[in-house]
Amino acid sequence: MSKLTKKNLFKEHNAKPETAMEKTTRIVREMVSAETEERQAKNAQLRKARLERDASVSTAKEPATKGRKARTPKTDKKPT
Repeated sequence: MSKLTKKNLFKEHNAKPETAMEKTTRIVREMVSAETEERQAKNAQLRKARLERDASVSTAKEPATKGRKARTPKTDKKPT
């Protein structure tokens, strides 16, 4: 067996350090994904509330809706 030294005992770790651009990109992606998750949760909550409201409104008696009145055509009389 060969003699143990620092070079053959420990493996050299060649991890490339993270550049500033990579660090910024990673942080921004984390922020965007967190915001997306929050937005989706909020949308789901609002959707659920809307569906519950619509279900309760449809079971209640709905008032008669008023239609638009028909417009009478204007006569184009010019003053003489």
